[in-house]
Amino acid sequence: MIRRPALILALLTTLNLINYLDRFLVMAVGPRIQDSLHLGDAQIGWVESAFMLGYFLTSPIFGWLGDRYPRKGLIAAGVAIWSVATIGSGFTHSFGWMIAARVAVGIGEASYATLAPTIIDEIADAKNKNRWLSIFYVAIPVGSALGFLLGGMLEHRFGWRSAFFIAGGPGLALALVTTFIAEPKRRERPREASSGFSAYLDLARRPAYRATVAGYVAQTFALGGFTAWAAPFLYRKLCLELHVANFRFGLITVVTGLAGTALGGYLADRWPGQDRVQAGLRVCAWSSIIGAPLSLAAVFAGSSTAFLAALALTELAIFVSVAPINAAVMRTVPTHLRARAMAASIFAMHLLGDLISPPVIGGLSDHFGDDHAFCSGARGLQLGMYLLPAAVALSAVFWWRASSKPAQASAEELPEADVAG
Repeated sequence: MIRRPALILALLTTLNLINYLDRFLVMAVGPRIQDSLHLGDAQIGWVESAFMLGYFLTSPIFGWLGDRYPRKGLIAAGVAIWSVATIGSGFTHSFGWMIAARVAVGIGEASYATLAPTIIDEIADAKNKNRWLSIFYVAIPVGSALGFLLGGMLEHRFGWRSAFFIAGGPGLALALVTTFIAEPKRRERPREASSGFSAYLDLARRPAYRATVAGYVAQTFALGGFTAWAAPFLYRKLCLELHVANFRFGLITVVTGLAGTALGGYLADRWPGQDRVQAGLRVCAWSSIIGAPLSLAAVFAGSSTAFLAALALTELAIFVSVAPINAAVMRTVPTHLRARAMAASIFAMHLLGDLISPPVIGGLSDHFGDDHAFCSGARGLQLGMYLLPAAVALSAVFWWRASSKPAQASAEELPEADVAG
């Protein structure tokens, strides 16, 4: 059995890295899929966000299961499902089958993403929770960047299908290892605690939780749009070859992600204030206040160098919020609701966030008759991307509001280590 907290953290972080690598691989090879399957911009936008459909529809189910049953088995099953579906993506020859494969990836990811953070929150002592979550969530930019880097490299050398075949393998092996985790023992749920659907109504009645998730929705809309369309924007509008655009975007993502996530965890632990959740939310609000004008500058940029520079600063600001916002999602509710709190936030931020932003922007590109060719102008694509700075600004509004509300769950609702801390 794997009992040492540090080893459990290392395993779950590695899985998170592979999770995001598999998720973003499709965006790196998206233009080649588009050519191979003869898809329009709106259709490739749906291919790139289809996994969100399985992700947000099943996350509440896994949240309910995770609050009642051992989580390691659910996580292992989810990892196996997304790995098989990733490999299956490489075999598809039609728009419908590609959508089905990506939806299956989302179902597998929903189990993992909903439940893994709750285990980390329980195995970390009170003073290290933000730092441990920062380590776990630093896999987001690293895995995302590797998806672009690996996908771009494999596509350029061997074709787009090979990227899916190679990326799906490691998850299958790690799914087996996950079954050996010794789960932390959870506190007994209070007798008066809400259950079933009423538990989600309980979450909706918590003002700090509502505002926290609303800001997460807006930020996810923006990040999903930039992730899906940054490389095509560089290719069509700013005349940068696709494999070069993927490499540079991936490199920027991994560097800014590592720096931003680490900085966010550091600031959240040291920001002035007694309520650490409120302090973390104020860090998130400031990250979006800084990121909004930077993201607007990126869309206005007239060269690939200016675009990438402004986007790098935007991503640095956005990634500062990663650890504190996920901590806030869990810490604004009592322990027995945390799996469902994560599930509900995943449901909302993907349904209203990055599920819709890629196809909305792609639809505008199609509406204005954008050509998919190299250095072809991309007027509609640029107009669609103006929605993204507005979404970043909206996240700042919600998080500032959330940081002004009493956020910490009451002492009787918190685990003993947290009360002591």
